[in-house]
Amino acid sequence: MSKQPPIGFDTDTITLKLEDISPLRIVTPAMRESDKFQQIVASIREIGIIEPPVVARKQKNQEKHLLLDGHLRVEALKELGEKEVTCLVSTDDEAFTYNKYISRLSTIQEHRMIVRAVKRGVSEAKLARALNLNVANIVRKRNLLQGICPEAVELLKDKMVASNVFKIMRRMKAVRQIEAATLMNDANIYSFPYIQALLVGTPKAQLVDPEKPKTVKGLDDEQMARMEAEMGSLQGEYRLIEESYRTNVLNLTVAQTFLSTLLGNARVTKYLTQHYPEFLTQFQKIASMTSLGGGEVTS
Repeated sequence: MSKQPPIGFDTDTITLKLEDISPLRIVTPAMRESDKFQQIVASIREIGIIEPPVVARKQKNQEKHLLLDGHLRVEALKELGEKEVTCLVSTDDEAFTYNKYISRLSTIQEHRMIVRAVKRGVSEAKLARALNLNVANIVRKRNLLQGICPEAVELLKDKMVASNVFKIMRRMKAVRQIEAATLMNDANIYSFPYIQALLVGTPKAQLVDPEKPKTVKGLDDEQMARMEAEMGSLQGEYRLIEESYRTNVLNLTVAQTFLSTLLGNARVTKYLTQHYPEFLTQFQKIASMTSLGGGEVTS
């Protein structure tokens, strides 16, 4: 599972003139004509800026703030004739590397954005116009997390989860929802077919309505039963691997430290070079290894 990079901001926002913001990339004519850009323009016109653009801290030798995230939003404001915008200020000193940490709004973040807007009095019809969606979609996004336990929400809050995944998760009890969210994170798969497979492997006792059939298109009852048994077996094996994982990591760390110390001895290195060069190559790979999944070590 990939590690989420830390993103930090100053606690206070700042209001800047648009002319005092310097973008890091050009918004091309093709980008301006895109549906996404027109949606942003419509959204800002109807309900204003929801996600503030992000700028770097201004250095002494700089005349303008560097724009790290929100280029389309800033261009949309200019098109609408606005002169200022409220911005977040990044605490990351390496401004030019910031964009690799930015991802688009997650499914749950989008849900929370819509809920906040509704609480502020923005009608669903107005939100639909702003986001270029129909009202039914807005209602569906607003009700996205109904029946989903807080622990599962926390696990998936910053993930790009297919919205219909939550429809399947509602059929599971809270304990199974947490387990399913954990499995999705570990596999880094957030698709509808994957949650369907997890539903098939869910025991009836962990379903909200045990008598409702767990149907998957293209599978008959016999195939479903085999798939459920196979999923149960796979999850059991997964748990065994998970239990041994920490021990294996500890053993590998100890071995890596020992080999690094060993290879620091010139006499040992010379001996291995002369008599066991193939061992030396593997030892060096292990000593320099930085991750478990990068494939640096060969057997």
